[in-house]
Amino acid sequence: MSEVSAYHEAGHAFVAFYVGARVRSVTIDPDWDDGPERYADIKIEWPLDRFTERELSENSVLVALAGPVAEMIHRGEPLHPGFVAEWAADWKLAWRDATPYYPDERKRLIYLEQTSVRLYRLLDREDHWAALAAVVDNLLAHETLEGEEVEAILQQWMN
Repeated sequence: MSEVSAYHEAGHAFVAFYVGARVRSVTIDPDWDDGPERYADIKIEWPLDRFTERELSENSVLVALAGPVAEMIHRGEPLHPGFVAEWAADWKLAWRDATPYYPDERKRLIYLEQTSVRLYRLLDREDHWAALAAVVDNLLAHETLEGEEVEAILQQWMN
């Protein structure tokens, strides 16, 4: 389970970094003392002065769906992110963040599905997948990474 969780969280971390958010921390060994059981966790900070409201919403959707998409690629299973129980929180967040710009549920669903396909292409690029896998390797070795560590790992691959 921790390898799958590592790919999932690394997907969130990679896309957060890619769109200009700041990863504060990512872990595959979270505390369970403050809410529901979860097998991994990521904390992201959005520099609000760098994004319009719409950009922030779109980027938040990308980051939310990136975990499920990374997991799909890792598993080799093209699943719908809205139909996998373990991804319900990610789908719910993406659904919520897309709502102001896609109030019609059918159009929102199409937008989220198209976004998932775009993310699949983005993450499946050889250089991007290698960067994401480097985060996975470090998560598996250390269980928790601080934002500076994630940034250093990804910068090695993204320059």
